Amino acid sequence: MKVLKWILIVLISLGLIGFITYLIIDENLPKGEKGQQAEQLTDKMLNAVNDSAWQEIDVVKWSLGGMRNLVWDKDRHWAKVSWENYDVFIKLDSKTGVAFAKDKQVERDEVLTKLLNDAYEIWANDSFWLNPISKVRDAGTERKYVAQKDEKTEGLLVTYKSGGVTPGDSYLWLINKKTGMPEFVKMWVQILPIGGLKFSWENWHTTAGGAKIAKTHESIFTINISELKTWRTIAEFPEKDEFKVLETVE
Repeated sequence: MKVLKWILIVLISLGLIGFITYLIIDENLPKGEKGQQAEQLTDKMLNAVNDSAWQEIDVVKWSLGGMRNLVWDKDRHWAKVSWENYDVFIKLDSKTGVAFAKDKQVERDEVLTKLLNDAYEIWANDSFWLNPISKVRDAGTERKYVAQKDEKTEGLLVTYKSGGVTPGDSYLWLINKKTGMPEFVKMWVQILPIGGLKFSWENWHTTAGGAKIAKTHESIFTINISELKTWRTIAEFPEKDEFKVLETVE
């Protein structure tokens, strides 16, 4: 009975801590204004991270937290997503592809469908943490300028009205007024119970072509990108073109 009592005390304490944290951190989605000021700030941020250089990259490879590994063929919009014992090759536009479990091809349709759906969601999440800045003008986005109280940053609120895995999500980029570099992002997303959770955008990596990618994001937990490499074309990719398995997939 004493053990049960202490378990209940611990659970209640954790619940209270979580509730208090929620009350302290949770923020309402800010209001902003669409128009020229928002678009100028968008251009300023894209120029600062050299987004034009990112657009010239055809292949990127990275790992998120060391838990899963991805190779993204941006040119053909294909991806290889690897986690646990799975290697899934997916055409991102159609969500069709080929999957392997312990190097053996998955034949059962229901298992393949689930793995392809899992791979797409992993890619959508992990490519966001890799470089969401390149997506601020994607189809279905809305941008608003949000004035900040401090004199060092400006706010750009980007809402994804459609597309992606969770349409309706919003992100407030806090951008250095002088440099145009994003320093933090606040999130109002379906996957997080707290509105306005703030992540840093730091530990910048510059690719060979000059694109800038932040590899560390600090908040109440930390997200790290590792093993980041990029290539201008698939022909420069040092490993064999494993994506050939997708060439016969409709």
